[in-house]
Amino acid sequence: MFAVIKTGGKQYRVAAEDVLKIEKVTGNVGDIVEIGHVLAFGEGENVTIGAPFVEGAVVTAEVVEQGKARTVIAFKKRRRQNSRRTRGHRQLLTTVRIAEILTGGAKPAKKAAAKKEAAAAAPEAAEKPAKKAAPKKAAAPAESE
Repeated sequence: MFAVIKTGGKQYRVAAEDVLKIEKVTGNVGDIVEIGHVLAFGEGENVTIGAPFVEGAVVTAEVVEQGKARTVIAFKKRRRQNSRRTRGHRQLLTTVRIAEILTGGAKPAKKAAAKKEAAAAAPEAAEKPAKKAAPKKAAAPAESE
């Protein structure tokens, strides 16, 4: 199954387990992001095209890396004026791995699995003995006039 998604002002044709670099999206490495701007999806000859987006279709992806693109040099020169300017720009990129293409309002499966793993890790942390608080000082008697 494939889907055509729109993110960062660009369109991408993706399938499950594809790895691609897109414009920066918020999230840490390992987070699951949902891309709701699905323009089309299908398999073989059976293709559904949205107007402009397909209702209830969502693509889930896992953030693999946050980084920057190669430097793009903007060089401006005015001839015979001894005038030139060089500037560089590095676009922020996010590398994602497409997890699932969901249609018809289906819920993502990986989100639930990630929550279960986090819940399993929480009891292990709770079993450790807590540090005892420092003893409190006795209250000083109130001065009377």
